Amino acid sequence: MKNWLKNIGPGTLVAAAFIGPGTVTLCTLAGVNFGVSLLWAMALSILATIVLQEMAARLGIISQKGLSEVIKEEVKNPIINKIITVIILAAIVIGNASYEAGNISGGILGLETIFGKTAITLGGNTLNLASFLVGIIAFILLYIGNYKILEKILVSLVLLMSVSFLITAIVTQPNLLAIAKGLFIPSAPEESIFIIIGLIGTTVVPYNIFLHASLVKEKWKTPDDISLAKKDTIISILLGGLVSMAIIVSAAAIKVNDINNASDLAKSLAPLYGDFAKYFMAIGLFAAGITSAITAPLAAAYVAKGCWGWENNLKATKFRMVWMVILILGVVFSSLGIKPIEVIKFAQVANGLLLPLIAGILLWIMNKKTVLGNYKNSKTQNLLGLFILVISIFLGLKSILKVFAVF
Repeated sequence: MKNWLKNIGPGTLVAAAFIGPGTVTLCTLAGVNFGVSLLWAMALSILATIVLQEMAARLGIISQKGLSEVIKEEVKNPIINKIITVIILAAIVIGNASYEAGNISGGILGLETIFGKTAITLGGNTLNLASFLVGIIAFILLYIGNYKILEKILVSLVLLMSVSFLITAIVTQPNLLAIAKGLFIPSAPEESIFIIIGLIGTTVVPYNIFLHASLVKEKWKTPDDISLAKKDTIISILLGGLVSMAIIVSAAAIKVNDINNASDLAKSLAPLYGDFAKYFMAIGLFAAGITSAITAPLAAAYVAKGCWGWENNLKATKFRMVWMVILILGVVFSSLGIKPIEVIKFAQVANGLLLPLIAGILLWIMNKKTVLGNYKNSKTQNLLGLFILVISIFLGLKSILKVFAVF
């Protein structure tokens, strides 16, 4: 156990990143509206995430570069290179800035479920003080600029989140036969298609591919470490998947439809299963919000560093400026309750373009012997990668069409 804990890290940070308030909310809605029948969609998402993140980790260890740096080097056509760079920067940097308010708001919901509202009125504006608390915690952890400290704290938060949500699911005494059926027999109940797409889309996250490739080289340096990185990736993402499934199972125990988020779910669990069920759910939601509030700015800073060729240092001024801007915008928007709708729509379109683009480029790079040598993809890895590429194209198109209200 001690040896395993010593060798976990980057994979757990990826799990911390994808189990954010958006995933928690979608899992809640999936469970409330469709019971455990959509667990198979989460299982498919986890498989796709493991495949892509393993590739990203292998690339980071062998090349000792981030994905954005490798793309800049390998895409030789200057025009195509610039187009890809612009899409990456738009989707990751601007996208994460627009979603950061949601990450912080998720952490706030967890706090407010336990402590009540923390808003004050100042100069005609209502300010949520909990936003500043979450923002200060995230700021301190990122400003320290020490990967090992950041890793340990995020691993601890993920374990806290995992235990909280898993205990909540166990408390609801779920039907194990129904869970097995939902997990292994795919079904799509009426009006469930958007939830299915959402479950996959919030788990297979483009910025995590960049984040993982950058983080592994902070921890591992030689090809001999690939097996450790692979084990870390599989265990961490499976644990993340278990957390998501536990939220679906917990939500399936509630027989009312007026639940819109995990905070509502936590409050609804209390009369049925006792206050401690509410507290476990709230603690898990707080941990989910704060981990995503840390990893989103961090990923954006890594991407900007790779695209603009900055020095490889977490304490570098330019690197810090990127995550600071994103974090500050998130705190301001969440504390004032502002939703920058147009920016979020733009980010969704950019992410819709980015997921299939990056999945395709990653697959192409993973087959280049000049980059990976003997560690390039096997035939099985390529087949799985192509399957995920098809899914990502479908998801990307659906995301873009949804923004433009085609259906």
